[in-house]
Amino acid sequence: MTLTFAGKNALVTGGTRGIGRSIVLALARAGANVVTNYRSQDDAAESLAVELKETAGTHHILKADIGTAAAVTELVGEVKDRLGSLDIVVHNAGVITHVPFERLSDEGWGEVVDSNLTAAYRITQQALPLLGADASIIYIGSKVANVGVPMRAHYTAAKAGLVGLARSLSKELGPKGIRVNVVAPGIIDTSDPDRLSPEDYAAMQGRLADYRKRIPVGRLGRGDDIARAVLFLAGDGASFITGETLNVDGGM
Repeated sequence: MTLTFAGKNALVTGGTRGIGRSIVLALARAGANVVTNYRSQDDAAESLAVELKETAGTHHILKADIGTAAAVTELVGEVKDRLGSLDIVVHNAGVITHVPFERLSDEGWGEVVDSNLTAAYRITQQALPLLGADASIIYIGSKVANVGVPMRAHYTAAKAGLVGLARSLSKELGPKGIRVNVVAPGIIDTSDPDRLSPEDYAAMQGRLADYRKRIPVGRLGRGDDIARAVLFLAGDGASFITGETLNVDGGM
């Protein structure tokens, strides 16, 4: 099945690196006009801009820390001004930290929950006036929502919250023709040798080799694996799928 999104407009949060970058490029290359955001200026945003400039369509990369309500309002306002409407919303942005629960502060909890879960609520609510029938909302969750991970209680809770949010919204927005689903990645290799020292990159690859042994298909996930799942859920082939969580984890 060939997926084409010619003439479709998409918003992808946190799209300049890792999984988000793969999603942005996949949608753009499939014909969609894409707006994405980043938190702080770096080489990743600049290099993505170069790639998108060479890809047909209207694409924009905007600076916005969507952990705050004001930034979400500004971002969605920019989307309205630049694209006019939306067919696809992918909430990918999110902060992760590793903190023992007994040392987890209110600020630490809030930072992670706000960027992963509260931002999804804000983005979705403010994007609703731009969404028409047959629109698709996709939250990037995590396999950890089902299994839990030590020192990531706040992150796990936020990702689990996305599942509940999607299930409720699928029932509320379904009559309007809007579908809401979650893609839950397993262990995805987003390491970048260009951004790490050779020593740090080698150490990371060693850790990832241990993870690889736990995956039945015998390899780590890649950003493109998640992007393909997003394109499927955003496309006509998933027109009867809503309120679901699609695990993309190699059988973990």
